Amino acid sequence: MISKNGNGWAMYNGDCVEVLRGLPDNSVDFSVYSPPFSSLYSYSNSLHDMGNSKNDEDFFKHYGFLVREHMRTMKPGRLVAVHCMNLPTSKQNDGFIGLRDFRGGIIKEFQDAGFIYHAEVCVWKCPVVAVTRTKALGLLHKQLKKDSAMSRTGIPDYVVVFRKPGDNEGRITHTNETFPVDEWQNVASPVWMDIRQGRVLKYRDAKEDDDTRHICPLQLDVIERCMKLWSNPGDVVLSPFAGIGSEGAVAVTMGRRFVGVELKKSYFDLAVSNLENPPGADDVISDISKYALSESEHWDYAKLCAERDALSGRIKTIDRKREAEAKAALAPVDDDLSDLI
Repeated sequence: MISKNGNGWAMYNGDCVEVLRGLPDNSVDFSVYSPPFSSLYSYSNSLHDMGNSKNDEDFFKHYGFLVREHMRTMKPGRLVAVHCMNLPTSKQNDGFIGLRDFRGGIIKEFQDAGFIYHAEVCVWKCPVVAVTRTKALGLLHKQLKKDSAMSRTGIPDYVVVFRKPGDNEGRITHTNETFPVDEWQNVASPVWMDIRQGRVLKYRDAKEDDDTRHICPLQLDVIERCMKLWSNPGDVVLSPFAGIGSEGAVAVTMGRRFVGVELKKSYFDLAVSNLENPPGADDVISDISKYALSESEHWDYAKLCAERDALSGRIKTIDRKREAEAKAALAPVDDDLSDLI
């Protein structure tokens, strides 16, 4: 197993369960990460990769080993924040079009391991972006017009948070200056509407030929908000799925200590680079930012779609009218031909 260390951070290239087994009991102050979404995305061909599970049952058997290590290594009273989403099904893989309760499976694993289900927040995602990227049947406007029984809302992200039982000896305190009331009112909302989907670390240098389906880092807004709310400067922050180092870069920038684990070597190398040289503004906007629309742009886009559909309807009306006029004009000719025949 390869490891790299720097000022206030350590990265390990290996299996996260095996690495966590080497960490001391009650040694981690906070953990934040986005796990593989069962078998939805592929990251590598390793048998250690949880993303290579054949189904949700296999994934959660594997993930359960990690959750139990979380219980042992987390300090009492401290938190694990897991970014996830419910997963779409398909006729090809599941026999039906719908959703799988992946978020519920994560909650169950943590509760079975003894964690307290502490909190959750829904992260809003633009359905226009989703349909542009996925072409999901339930989000298509033409499906709405065809049969809206198959239409659905967009799938949001969630941050589900779990607390290890016991008293927190390292209280996380804030002041009116470090955490103003208006900021708290925004963070305390059960739905985070202002997460910028395109504000992520650049990742193209880590992409390889076997990244057949997905690579997308966790949004920095989510990491920063969780880390500010649920950790102190100097705390040890853990990410067992460190990817290209998003959680680590934020932790180092915010004065935390970081322990990260990443199975894929190319991701690990970029994570080390991001930790050695914390990214600036030029390193943050990735090419998925072209999908990130402002609120006004969302409404402009929706208005254009409505205008396009209205125009399409008028064109069809005109076409039907012209077709009827043509048929009426040809009727005498058709009659004459019938007579001749």
